[in-house]
Amino acid sequence: MNPRVNYQIEMERELARIAQRGGRPKLALHACCAPCSSAVLERLSGAFELEIFYYNPNIAPEPEFLHRAEEEQRLVREMKLPDARVTVGAYEPQRWLELVHGHEADPEGGARCAICFEMRLRATAAFAKGIGADYFTTTLSISPLKDAQLLNAIGARVAAEEGVRYLFSDFKKRNGYQRSIELSAQYGLYRQDYCGCAFSRREREARKAAGAKEE
Repeated sequence: MNPRVNYQIEMERELARIAQRGGRPKLALHACCAPCSSAVLERLSGAFELEIFYYNPNIAPEPEFLHRAEEEQRLVREMKLPDARVTVGAYEPQRWLELVHGHEADPEGGARCAICFEMRLRATAAFAKGIGADYFTTTLSISPLKDAQLLNAIGARVAAEEGVRYLFSDFKKRNGYQRSIELSAQYGLYRQDYCGCAFSRREREARKAAGAKEE
């Protein structure tokens, strides 16, 4: 078994190298939602020119997708970040269903989620190439429910294949997740109670139904 890597330390080393070189390179940042973005934006805005790519092609239902996009845009406006811009990616639920065919019954956190991560990271790498970004990364690792080892392994592979540098990270470290909760309260952000896809929504509803029966 490969040893687990501390990707927070890897990121700090890269940020130190960037500071030593001077300037603010351009980073394409995949954003899953405003709450997860909040502490990440605060952490990275001083080091990078941020191009935020809200790409959640499988959020169910579509009004949820749109609401999360609006919250992402509002957060960036209200944080008044220098040079930060938000691009909303395409809504592609049918493409998602094709990619995860055969994995519909996987538990949350299983193989279906890895497919989801790769879909997002590949799109972000393509976005990064299109705008001439120096790096790309994702806010997903701020969640305690997301495996940073898996996310960074996918990011590294996509970076090698697409020819765009990946910024390794584990944003939940150094109280990142707790800071996201604090910032969510400060900005009055909508915090969803399921990850996003129809399958995670179905699991959420099943848990609620089971809880209601126990009562």
